[in-house]
Amino acid sequence: MELNSDFSQRVLVRTEKEPWHPSPSPGVERRMLDRIGDEVARATSIVRFAPGQSFSPHTHGGGEEFIVLDGVFQDEHGDYPAGTYVRNPPTTSHTPGSDKGCTIFVKLWQFDPEDRTQFSTPMAEGLVAQGDGVKVNELFRDGREIVRYYALDAGAALDFAPAGGLELLLLSGSVQDGEDRLHAGDWLRLPEGEALTLSAGPDGATLWMKTGHLRFVAAPDS
Repeated sequence: MELNSDFSQRVLVRTEKEPWHPSPSPGVERRMLDRIGDEVARATSIVRFAPGQSFSPHTHGGGEEFIVLDGVFQDEHGDYPAGTYVRNPPTTSHTPGSDKGCTIFVKLWQFDPEDRTQFSTPMAEGLVAQGDGVKVNELFRDGREIVRYYALDAGAALDFAPAGGLELLLLSGSVQDGEDRLHAGDWLRLPEGEALTLSAGPDGATLWMKTGHLRFVAAPDS
């Protein structure tokens, strides 16, 4: 399966308007944003767990990172409330689920194969001022990518033209990007060489952003 697999193109997905599709695990549904592959796939998705549902135990052959959007995600390593960012690198394993239900934004098979850095962190803690009305928390950095969380005051501007492309998920509020107004839940991916110029709406905005990683797009090796 291929979905939004031309990484030379700009893609904007209004995730709240996308249908839910069943996963192989009962009670777990997903909205697919981009994908190369079938059940083993380089994939970006929104995944929803009904209360009391889980995936079967599995090992992350290509790594997994996710944001908890609502509810509490759970596995044998702990409980992760909304606002948590988690990285499970290649070779890690778990049994994911949620007693009361949750929704996550998840990316699969997009790690450096040698990455072994596993952690979870609240995204909104440790914010540092960066310009007028902009605060940032750098969540992760290596030679392939930088992952950040931003909090923007009303009217604050954010400009980027990173090497290696960019993607963002708007978590709250709204932003203007050229002719497009993005609202909470919208997902934007920009190819290398395309600039991003955001201006936050009247209620400000929070967002998750990754840059640099689109230089390394590849299908799973198994």
